[in-house]
Amino acid sequence: MSWNTEARQAEPAVARANEAVRRRFPFADTQDLQDARRGFMGTAGEHVIKDADGRTVWDLDAYGFLAQECPASANPSLWRQSRLCSEHGLFEVTEGIYQVRGFDLSNMTIVEGERGILVIDPLLCAETAAAGLALYRGHRGDRPVTAVLYTHSHADHFGGVRGVVTDADVAAGVPVFAPQGFLEHAVSENVYAGTAMGRRAAYMYGAALPKGERGQVGAGLGQTTSTGAVTLIPPTAHITRTGQTETVDGIRMVFQLTPGTEAPAELNIHFPDHAALCMAENATHNLHNLLTLRGAQVRDPRVWARYLTEAVDLFAASSDLAFASHHWPVWGRERVVEFLSEQRDLYAYLHDQTLRMLNQGLTGLEIAERLELPPALERAWHTHGYYGSVSHNTKAIYQRYLGWFDGNPAHLWEYPPVESAQRYVDFMGGAGEVLRRARQAYADGDHRWVAQVVGHVVFAEPDNGEARELQADALEQLGYGSENGTWRNFYLMGAYELRHGPVGTPTVAASPDVLAALTLDQLFDALAIRVDGPRSWDADIAVRWNITKGDTVTLRLRNGVLTHVRGTGPAVADPDVEITLAETDLRDLLLGTLGPADLAAKDTVEITGDTGRLTELLGFLSTPDPDFAIVTP
Repeated sequence: MSWNTEARQAEPAVARANEAVRRRFPFADTQDLQDARRGFMGTAGEHVIKDADGRTVWDLDAYGFLAQECPASANPSLWRQSRLCSEHGLFEVTEGIYQVRGFDLSNMTIVEGERGILVIDPLLCAETAAAGLALYRGHRGDRPVTAVLYTHSHADHFGGVRGVVTDADVAAGVPVFAPQGFLEHAVSENVYAGTAMGRRAAYMYGAALPKGERGQVGAGLGQTTSTGAVTLIPPTAHITRTGQTETVDGIRMVFQLTPGTEAPAELNIHFPDHAALCMAENATHNLHNLLTLRGAQVRDPRVWARYLTEAVDLFAASSDLAFASHHWPVWGRERVVEFLSEQRDLYAYLHDQTLRMLNQGLTGLEIAERLELPPALERAWHTHGYYGSVSHNTKAIYQRYLGWFDGNPAHLWEYPPVESAQRYVDFMGGAGEVLRRARQAYADGDHRWVAQVVGHVVFAEPDNGEARELQADALEQLGYGSENGTWRNFYLMGAYELRHGPVGTPTVAASPDVLAALTLDQLFDALAIRVDGPRSWDADIAVRWNITKGDTVTLRLRNGVLTHVRGTGPAVADPDVEITLAETDLRDLLLGTLGPADLAAKDTVEITGDTGRLTELLGFLSTPDPDFAIVTP
């Protein structure tokens, strides 16, 4: 690449906007900093956490630059939030409850019991969880893990489980608690659309960006995602109703199920003997996502707000503190009620006002531009859009109720990006004229418009170095001004890839443990979404699996659709090939670790019919692309 690939300094318009943020909000308020440091007991002696191959998966020193004054290239509010999130070490929440913070995107909570400890949400990867447990034991003694609890179905709350317990521990009686529906949601989210989510997550968390004042400064909810081994041990005990109580190792817990809030399977926990309330990820020190930028199903803010009301009703009168699996706790009964009530009002306001406006005919884009939070909510730091945002959350609510179409027939059948871009550029007088005008808009400080119009040039002429350079510059300035950590990361990742090329996906959520937790039905479904439909339109192949000590399942590829049916009823096609095998062999084949020839060579496998038909069927499967283009065609 012949164009400039270096990060630029903040343009005057961005520097002025960031300075206006500093004047607007109460930066002299140090309550959050006091809370973030309260109970600090120490941190790890070794600040770089590595995997077994010596590869760095987390660096506790990576955000040391945040100790300096906020530069013009960062929003001061985001800089403040990132500084708070970068506080790392072991913290005493209250007597008998401790948190490891700053060792990953999330927190690991440890509750002491009579014989050992309950570990809540063991981070994203085994390496960081093991380092966090070692830190705790260095201060509190080598207590055994007597229980594990997953608060919800996102990987940063279960992925490090093998860093704190083993299969042998669980087999020996260490329970693993989780909310009802946990396993289904945990594995399906990371497998069905996992490749696309993973690629977009690389943008969302900016894991490949250099850390620094012109690079990645945090993600709002935490700093970034670790890049170690994502593991999973399936739950052995489930929480199925609000009000359910469990006692493990002398630790009494009262549960509140909150499905459909921040995760499809989630719960809050009250510890009556500690007067402490764990809010999982339902109430944190930011506005959360209703639709995460990496992609997910839209969450329901109405339900979210109602569960927060229920939490106040159930537990506030007996809670002297509230903590969560991100950020820092809130101490004091009155402050807990205020915090939870303001979080409730935040989601309820977004829901109700978006619905009011869409019923007046406004589109999602228009609502996002007009909706403002009440001053009383905006003054509270914990309502700021560091992770979710008012803008993309209101669009998510619109999508939840009305979908992608805004009702204007002109938007019903638009050209796709490349074809549309070519026509726009032609209508605007060609790439040279667009860039001439865009450079003036850039000088005027309208970086948002530059990114919108120059994006058309990049998609019409992807090799146009001048367009790519200007687009990267505009995205970078938008990142510098963003209060939202994930917006900043998206903008800066876009600029980085325009200048340096694709960086891929650092973290793989569909790890061996996650894949092993899939049911056979989920594995067959995962196979079906890999079928190249057009290539297989004319194929008609049926394969029957007789699973030893299990069911009979028939796969059929027809009309470009791969279906599976259990049993041998009238809806089941006659097979081209019939295979009797153990479920472990079938799983290995479906996961690609065993081929048809390997299968045929096994003495424990019986095959009747043409094995070539199985090979033909597997040949119609496509391979997901974890490095697909985002800011270029």
